[in-house]
Amino acid sequence: MSLFLGVDTGGTYTDAVILDDATDRVLGKAKSLTTRQDLSLGIGRAVDAALESAGIAPGDVAMVSLSTTLATNALVEGQGGRVALVFIGFDEGDLERGGLSEALGGDPVIRLAGGHSHAGQEAAAFDAAGLEAALAEHHVMGFAVAARFATRNPTHELAARDIIRRVTGRPVTCSHELSANLNGPKRALTAVLNARLIGMIDRLVAACESHVKKRGIDAPLMVVRGDGALISAAMVRERPIETILSGPAASIVGARWLTGATDALVSDIGGTTTDIAMLKGGLPEIDPLGARVGGYRTMVEAVAMRTTGLGGDSEAHLILTGLEGGFRLGPRRLIPVSLLAVDHGAMVHDALDRALGMESVGEHDGRFVIPMGFEPAGLTPREAALLARITHPMALAAALTSRLEVAAMERLVARGLVMLAGVTPSDASHVLGGLSDWDAGAAEKALRLLARRRNGRGDRMAGDAATLARAIVDQLTEQTATCLLEAAFGEDAAFEGQDGDTLAQHPMLKAALNQHRGVMELSARVGVPIIGLGASAPFYYGAVGVRLGAQMILPEHSGVANAIGAVVGQVSQRATGLVTSAGEGQFTAHMTYGPERYSSKEAAIDAMLVALTADAIARARLAGADELLIATNQDERGAKVEGRAMFVEATITVTASGRPRVAHPSPATEEGSAGISGTGYKIT
Repeated sequence: MSLFLGVDTGGTYTDAVILDDATDRVLGKAKSLTTRQDLSLGIGRAVDAALESAGIAPGDVAMVSLSTTLATNALVEGQGGRVALVFIGFDEGDLERGGLSEALGGDPVIRLAGGHSHAGQEAAAFDAAGLEAALAEHHVMGFAVAARFATRNPTHELAARDIIRRVTGRPVTCSHELSANLNGPKRALTAVLNARLIGMIDRLVAACESHVKKRGIDAPLMVVRGDGALISAAMVRERPIETILSGPAASIVGARWLTGATDALVSDIGGTTTDIAMLKGGLPEIDPLGARVGGYRTMVEAVAMRTTGLGGDSEAHLILTGLEGGFRLGPRRLIPVSLLAVDHGAMVHDALDRALGMESVGEHDGRFVIPMGFEPAGLTPREAALLARITHPMALAAALTSRLEVAAMERLVARGLVMLAGVTPSDASHVLGGLSDWDAGAAEKALRLLARRRNGRGDRMAGDAATLARAIVDQLTEQTATCLLEAAFGEDAAFEGQDGDTLAQHPMLKAALNQHRGVMELSARVGVPIIGLGASAPFYYGAVGVRLGAQMILPEHSGVANAIGAVVGQVSQRATGLVTSAGEGQFTAHMTYGPERYSSKEAAIDAMLVALTADAIARARLAGADELLIATNQDERGAKVEGRAMFVEATITVTASGRPRVAHPSPATEEGSAGISGTGYKIT
């Protein structure tokens, strides 16, 4: 039997599944709460329960594969470690381009002389001494390095990387290693986000590795990339940015495997986000502009996915403006009050009972703060004092001594040093009986407390907890339906070039969905099936299907679709290079180590192909692939000058792909062979 273990670590739950690759059967599955302070605990409980459910020995597992939404969630919620950007050869105004300044969020920038020209020639000498002096001034978790035209010549980025590693010992991300794109600010943005995620993903991979080793599983550990392909754990530690949309990508692969559907919208609701993608012809679409997450457009190739901060654990924002008031859910995830009460019941119930015993409701009543236990860096004195006070889970009002500390608390949340707990759709679902995993009594008290808040008329938001719970769940239905409509308009060729977000909110569309009958008769529905995934999908998505007039498919095992998708994908690595011409008889191959000059176009392209093929094969091997299929693509661009065709540049791409290496290779593959396969060639 070829037994694979798939693990998906989400913001709320960690899922595990045992899959028999030979028969395409799920043998066992399990869920456990994600334990952020020590991820190995949640992973261990899920893995152990899945092994027990399948009735197999740990030593029979041939491969372990991991997907996660932790990186996606961190970007959506604006969290991550404090980093410094080393910005070489750029102007001050470049920081404002591509969302870079916003993404930095006040993290330090070290601007230095240096950089190269479009042709790869040094534009200015690299200020190595200035970098060494600046490093002593900044205490951060990691560094991102971006130099002007580093994709044409990376020597200044490499020099900065070596200095940072020698002086600080901290992780360093170079922008040219993540993207071959010329857009410097966007490369810098991608490098900043990568540097910010390194600590988080390293903890996740280490947690998974330690538990499977402890259980006696001697098998390679793979991780799902944002485009659904697999890479080795060693590679993902260096390039964690590639795991953004990892969980959603795995869910798309899992949805296809579970349903066999070829054309459908896939909507996966988790604790933090709702992720929507389109299956066309049985394959997910790849976003050619790079993954967009949390308002940031990265240069990471990923599934074309709409990720919205809307999930079962989304913060229920009370809208007190206007006469009626209402709710808006997300984008921040809270720990549901009902979940916090599972481990801290006495504290939670005591705080809620005291608040319910008061005549008026305080601003922070029903909310709590929980320390995450991570190492702080770069805190202000006020933030450090506040964090030192939060030694254990407590009522939020008890942690704050003045209104001046509210902003400091928000910054601690953004750094991932603490989490807030409060009312969420999960709490509402416990009150309504749709979920029963946690403390429904605590949820009822928290919603009763929130219902006592008053709207613009001076009336209470609701008469009881159940009425308020129904309003929150109805709001989740409405926001989910809107997300799906935005995606549907974006995929419909008839609306190409139009703003799908605006169309989804149009009053005429809302009337049509309500089957308006008057002087005008209007109707509308989503014309392709919707596959609903996620543990809470069966409770929430029936109403969503009715709202959109769509066929809603809720497959068996939909709650662990991510974990299934984690083990049924392939390894794929791509290497891209550029050949340019500065004039007749002058051709440059822009290699990873710097430019090489050639006297003919053919020689430059051949040299680039050899280098890229070796690079793609090496990456695929490092990523954990065994048998490789190599495919090449050449995109050549030219121009006419005085009636003569002139070569301008060629972009060359080499892709190496194959199934992941497993623990027990067959004798036929151990010796190694080479042959022809498909449009490329096969290496084993």
